[in-house]
Amino acid sequence: MQLKGQCLCGLVHYEVEDAFEYAGYCHCQRCRRRTGSAFNTYAGIKLQKVQLTQGARHVRYLDESEEGYDAYCAECMSPLFSAVRAREYIHVRLGTLVDTPTQRPDHHIYVAYKAPWHEITDNLPQFAELPTHD
Repeated sequence: MQLKGQCLCGLVHYEVEDAFEYAGYCHCQRCRRRTGSAFNTYAGIKLQKVQLTQGARHVRYLDESEEGYDAYCAECMSPLFSAVRAREYIHVRLGTLVDTPTQRPDHHIYVAYKAPWHEITDNLPQFAELPTHD
């Protein structure tokens, strides 16, 4: 199943497979500043499973490096997604989805840097930075 997403002003639309490998909340200072919120809610999927379907010319790519980039609508400045992990994965901003994904956030990362005024009240696993994988 394909999920639809878009920016606030509606100029940029995308589709992504409802096959996210993971989803979570990032509390790092960069995500907090980027979103203007206590955290960023994201879901990760392989790069090729995300397609811009409308308004590609309105997408601006910021903070480009070998590791990735952030994609925004140039008109309304909605953060849409980020390429991460050497540009192999996309972190879709779940708030930009029109449809409801199957995958729900199941962890918190960079909790060591969370906003001091925000209290995490769920029982999801919390990682000071990134989780380690065996």
